Amino acid sequence: MTQGGQIAEPQEETGAGGPGGDGRRPARRRRRLLPWKHRRDLDPTQLRRRRIVVRSLLAVTLVCLGSLGWSVGRALTYPGKDSTAARLAEWARDHELGFVVNKLEDWQYRMNPPKVGGTLSPEALARMNDTAPAEPQPAHVAAQPLIPLRAPMKPLVSPGLPGEGVYRTLASAHGDPVVQGTYVRPDAEHTSYEAAVAWISGKYARFQLHPGFREPGGTFDVPPTIPKGQRTGLVATWNGGFRVTDGGSRGGFFLDGQTAGELRDGTASEVFYRDGSMKIGVWGRDVRMTPDVVGVRQCLELMVDGGRVVPDIDDDSKWGVSDQSKMYVPRSGVGVTAKGDIIMVVGQALNARSLAELMQRAGAVRAMPLDMNRAWPSFMSYDGTKDPSNPKPTNILDFEDPPDRYYVQATRDFVAVYAR
Repeated sequence: MTQGGQIAEPQEETGAGGPGGDGRRPARRRRRLLPWKHRRDLDPTQLRRRRIVVRSLLAVTLVCLGSLGWSVGRALTYPGKDSTAARLAEWARDHELGFVVNKLEDWQYRMNPPKVGGTLSPEALARMNDTAPAEPQPAHVAAQPLIPLRAPMKPLVSPGLPGEGVYRTLASAHGDPVVQGTYVRPDAEHTSYEAAVAWISGKYARFQLHPGFREPGGTFDVPPTIPKGQRTGLVATWNGGFRVTDGGSRGGFFLDGQTAGELRDGTASEVFYRDGSMKIGVWGRDVRMTPDVVGVRQCLELMVDGGRVVPDIDDDSKWGVSDQSKMYVPRSGVGVTAKGDIIMVVGQALNARSLAELMQRAGAVRAMPLDMNRAWPSFMSYDGTKDPSNPKPTNILDFEDPPDRYYVQATRDFVAVYAR
């Protein structure tokens, strides 16, 4: 029977001790409530109100879905060469869903951990063994000091492979190898992966910090790309660090007199000066704001300090989201030698410790982490032999984005290096 929006369903239950001594108890009625009253139990006024409520809820749902679709659509179509996965991850972080991205990354890592053992691919072996010497110095610059190729870096895995740790020219200027690089395996367990080490002359290079149009965002005189007309002399680029706008970098970004986030004492910092030089150190200790500072990019803390890997390198809380500092994933970092030259390291399977040890072994006396995961680490060298005004970019390692990623608008900040 129906009573005002409730359906009453009679149900008999049997048992001993019921009246009459026949073992049966009186039937109990169990009521099941509907979400709302049936139409036949509503008067015309109530029906009209229900129609208004249903239509309003439907309209709100459609507006929410439309706004969500518009927002995600913008994330998938903004300029640049970021992958779909990177765009969706950035959209999630912009909408307070970073914890979801972190959990998904953790899950993906557990499902597909990096391979232990094995050998490098034929392509990686060929790249490691391609140790082209420095270009001969032209006669018309014979008086200029020659930059020698660096002494080989001792491999971390013994025995070493042909070409492992041997530096070769990545980019030259006036016949000198201003940018040099080498390849090594990152540790004795992950022998099927490569890490790349780049060295850049601090004396013969000029460094420029660029913003990303989404990170840190804002309006700067320096563009979020390297446009045509500003590429002559370009020899290298590399990526920025953890995001400033969501606090992931635990520091700030300064350029053109504008600050995004907050420049914090104690934070590892790339500092760019008016004369084109750069330094790396602890903000407030090694480097600080002066009239000559034109750019600052902060990220976490130093991994190498005083020529040594910091004692708390295994402290997960120091290097990003908990547990992710132990993951062997693509990472990048940058350091400075005692002579002021720059060391840049990118690797396919590095944790916080192995990244720090690589930078220290490559000669860095102070070094800091940059970014991680396939979408963001990068190092490109540029060859202007055929077209000096539009040099050809080459990835030092194969990551997600193509080598010309900074020839279009970049989502995130980056560093460009020019020969002096």
